[in-house]
Amino acid sequence: MSGNSFGQSFRITTAGESHGPANVVIIDGCPPGLPLGLEDLLPDLARRRPGQSRLVTQRRESDAPEILSGVFDGRTTGTSIAILVRNEDQRSRDYSDIAIKYRPGHADFTYDAKYGHRDYRGGGRSSARETVARVAAGAVARKLLATEVGIRIVAYVRQIGSIVAEIADPEKVTLEAVETLPDGSPNVVRCPDPVRAVEMISLVEQVRKDQDSIGGVAEIVATNVPVGLGEPVFDKLRADLGKALFSLPAVIGVEAGIGFAGAVLRGSENNDLFYAEPAADAAAPVRTRTNRHGGVLGGISSGMPVVLRAAVKPTSSISLEQETVTRTGETTTIRTGGRHDPCLLPRFVPVAEAMVALVLADHWLRQRASARV
Repeated sequence: MSGNSFGQSFRITTAGESHGPANVVIIDGCPPGLPLGLEDLLPDLARRRPGQSRLVTQRRESDAPEILSGVFDGRTTGTSIAILVRNEDQRSRDYSDIAIKYRPGHADFTYDAKYGHRDYRGGGRSSARETVARVAAGAVARKLLATEVGIRIVAYVRQIGSIVAEIADPEKVTLEAVETLPDGSPNVVRCPDPVRAVEMISLVEQVRKDQDSIGGVAEIVATNVPVGLGEPVFDKLRADLGKALFSLPAVIGVEAGIGFAGAVLRGSENNDLFYAEPAADAAAPVRTRTNRHGGVLGGISSGMPVVLRAAVKPTSSISLEQETVTRTGETTTIRTGGRHDPCLLPRFVPVAEAMVALVLADHWLRQRASARV
């Protein structure tokens, strides 16, 4: 199976399955001298970890990372960084029924059609369990971007079902507002609008009682992104960001900036007007009064916040009985057992942040190399 690597200058390769012994990522291109330890990986892995609240799958995984190479005396060496995260709570017996039956909404049929053989335990390589390796790599990219450039990446739940959060200024949403409600309790749905967060929690709990699932939208905002990231024509920053998000399980749509809402506007309404900001950094004094372009013009970062949204489908694994067929084409029914998220959005947030961090780190290194020529 090819297609397990992503990026150019900051390149990752992942391996592992849902019910295998572990998931692993190898990172190539991280510069030497970056302070890095397990404490840099743990926060994002904890945010992605299953079993963290009543709204997500109750699979119990500690997701404790092991750095196998590329770090010595607390700093990166410039060689390949290998990070391993072991699987600890597999229940392969929950999936014996789907060895011969295709789950609606899953990759069972397409994997069989392409490869003729698949690991059916929890979906194998197609399982979202694979994203644990991406989050570990994304944490390294996040540390690099924060240390070298000051880039900040925050994602949050913008919508679940028909409930849409009211966010006045995405650029000002903080990680604290995503993770904690005003009363200090955990924000288990990761929506920074506390009123809508309560409504979303009620909806997800109802859906879970109905043995069903629900989808939604996550918004990702990167601030302090320098001007000039992106490699037109085919490696435009927005194109690589879109590929990064579309590579995630369950993502069915990606918007940048104003997105599809721009399709009904006139050019005079959609254009972001430029102005010079005398107090700004002399290298980039030009700004725009609005940010409908979402921080990217012509495939190159403009210095404005990079704003993206990813539409995430309802979890395909549900306990309701559904029609399907067997590998030999016989009509049957199936109830998907196991432990699954009634809504993917709360745990999707750190995964989306990781993929955006990987793209920005890759393009920052490419820009830095080009500037030296």
